[in-house]
Amino acid sequence: MQNLTCWVVSDGKAGMENQCIGLAEAVGIPPVIKRVTLRTPWKQLSPFFRLGPRHSTAPGSDALEPPWPDLLISCGRAAVTPALGVRRASRGKTFAVHLQDPQIPPRLLDLVVVPEHDRLRGPNVITTRGALHLITPDKLAAAAERLGPAYEHLPHPRIAVLIGGTNKLFRMTPVIMGDVAEKLANLAKQHGAGLLVTPSRRTGADNEAILRARMADVPSVVWDGKGENPYFAFLALADVIVVTSDSVSMVSEACSTGKPVYIIELDGGSPKFQTFHRALKEAGIIRPFTGELDHWSYEPPDDTAIVGAEIRRRLEERTGQRIEAPRRAG
Repeated sequence: MQNLTCWVVSDGKAGMENQCIGLAEAVGIPPVIKRVTLRTPWKQLSPFFRLGPRHSTAPGSDALEPPWPDLLISCGRAAVTPALGVRRASRGKTFAVHLQDPQIPPRLLDLVVVPEHDRLRGPNVITTRGALHLITPDKLAAAAERLGPAYEHLPHPRIAVLIGGTNKLFRMTPVIMGDVAEKLANLAKQHGAGLLVTPSRRTGADNEAILRARMADVPSVVWDGKGENPYFAFLALADVIVVTSDSVSMVSEACSTGKPVYIIELDGGSPKFQTFHRALKEAGIIRPFTGELDHWSYEPPDDTAIVGAEIRRRLEERTGQRIEAPRRAG
């Protein structure tokens, strides 16, 4: 029996592409990555205006040509037009799934997956508590085994600190960074905690300098951006996670571990983010970071596996082929 095929289509932004890859892995079909850029006028016009996948993509994009995939997973505005084009050109072979609001009627795709804090609803719309992602217990365990020895000197409890920064909606200021760094240092001193800290490009040089200066005299590791990214290892090795409020993906990934998650509130925000954070607080999953250290438990959300199982069920009905469910247990 022929193996089913899957394309992941995005503009190459890691945050979007990783959601698609994580979902493809949860379905159980290894994906082929297709990165695309739209040419004029498609990047300015509605996805309705289309002549086919080959006409809408700019030079340098990956080829969108037959044989068409059985499953296509796309994310982001730039991927909507190519996804519609492939679905149409395949004459019904390709099951097209789009993550996030495509800004077109959902009925034009086979399935649309959006977070609950998004208003989009419809017969073929699935809602999730947060963002889909790549994290599985197996991947965390592997990262801990591979990188863990480098952090054995850090005492417990260990606190993973995931620092984002300024974006279109949020602002990371030196005042906020100074306050957070002071609270983290106090936790290290008062509770004997070890800190596993990873800043991002959006943190900013000035804010990162404040953070590093305050971490210098407490048990801590601040990733310098060199070598393998220890993000998965930090999540696996941590007893508690502290994460900034600016990223649905980072918060969702932290919550997937089932460990206590504290949220650092940045300046700014939006109603969608407020709804997202409020739902997690009401579910007893996250708490605001005030410099306290506590422990609580909850059933971690597993949206990626749930959506993957639903797509696998629909594909099996559609193709008559059985898809082996992936192993996700730790």
